[in-house]
Amino acid sequence: MTVQLMYLVASVCFVLALKGLSSPKYARYGNFIGAFGMLVAVITAYLHGVSHHGLWILIAIALGVVVGIPAARSVKMTAIPQMVALFNGVGGAAAALVALAEFFAVPDTTVMFRLATVLTVLIGSVSFSGSVVTFLKLQELMTTRPVLLPAGQQLAIAAAASSIALCALTMAVPNGFLLWLLAVVGLALGALFVLPVGGADVPIAISLLNAFTGLAVAASGYVLANTLLIVAGTLVGASGTILTRLMAQAMGRSLANILFGAFKATTVVAQGEEQRTVKSGTVEDVAILLGYANNVVVVPGYGLAVAQAQHAVRELVALLEQRGVSVAYGIHPVAGRMPGHMNVLLAEADVPYEQLKELDDVNPGITSVDVAVVVGANDVVNPGARDEPSSPIYGMPIFDVDRAKSVVFMKRSMRPGFAGVDNELLYNPKTTLLFGDAKDSLTKLLAAVKQL
Repeated sequence: MTVQLMYLVASVCFVLALKGLSSPKYARYGNFIGAFGMLVAVITAYLHGVSHHGLWILIAIALGVVVGIPAARSVKMTAIPQMVALFNGVGGAAAALVALAEFFAVPDTTVMFRLATVLTVLIGSVSFSGSVVTFLKLQELMTTRPVLLPAGQQLAIAAAASSIALCALTMAVPNGFLLWLLAVVGLALGALFVLPVGGADVPIAISLLNAFTGLAVAASGYVLANTLLIVAGTLVGASGTILTRLMAQAMGRSLANILFGAFKATTVVAQGEEQRTVKSGTVEDVAILLGYANNVVVVPGYGLAVAQAQHAVRELVALLEQRGVSVAYGIHPVAGRMPGHMNVLLAEADVPYEQLKELDDVNPGITSVDVAVVVGANDVVNPGARDEPSSPIYGMPIFDVDRAKSVVFMKRSMRPGFAGVDNELLYNPKTTLLFGDAKDSLTKLLAAVKQL
């Protein structure tokens, strides 16, 4: 009875954590509540199983602490998405391995037990291999573009059909070899499923795989007769599914198009910049634009995270506000490499939440904006998503910064964004390009504005 009560406390903490994480203002508190709930869950599980598996539990906890804490502390802000992908994959693999171990430990299995086991093994395996592929893509250990294998679609269909057949066969004839074979096919299916996904669609695949891991954990909870695993897995599965849907909407595309349309993807080749004219400016030019503007919108992106320039941009905005300039940050739902990436980054620099504006807040008044400053973003301000039906990102809602009175585009180079699509905004006559590292450029810009 005490164990179930403690599991209930942990479950309530997880629900409150999700509620807190839904708002930037309370996200930090949500994290603390969720961590406390996990601590309660781990302690309860240890005390409950100490008589049979106490030593192994302590070894597992020690390994987790030794590996997890240094890994988490060494990860940069820009690498958090791939860390999330890797941790998610480990969760799926753990669920699958637990189900396999329990299958061999239980001599007489019921139909429902076998069903939960095969689902855990299959979904956990798919989640693990798919998450590893997304990690490799985001870490740029392999190309971020879609990988189209010869007959890749047919191979994926064959793997899916084989997994269903193996599930049915294992249900009818419980056999350890068939279960291991199902895990291998699941690993192949996960890789084949994610390889064709590329560019800005990779974070959406991560979110979907996170939902898969939640389902695997929930199913393993039934295998182990553990209520907390069922509750926690269901919460992760449901929240991951909702997040995936919201991200797909933010991209302006259906989830089916993002995932299954990838099998028909084509490689995007950027247009040659040497044949087109761009207007580059100096720090002094941009300082004059900003210093004498009335209304400025800053649109941050992945380049801001790479340069760790969040403090520099906050200092520049504070200086502009002292000069009477109205400044807001335009935060796109899929800017960066994960949902909320820019929110977390700017919160670290103590940017007030009230200054963070979404698409619907910025676009209606964009024509009255004197200067739109794009810092390291690319795809989320690409007019091709709005105007070019042939563009791979067509239909994705963007910030219409090309309709502002002037645009300052801070970039390291003329390379396209994560989606690999050339950006017409770079060649717009009202766009001034300021090349260089974002932090260095913003620091110099801050000094130049002070001199006005």
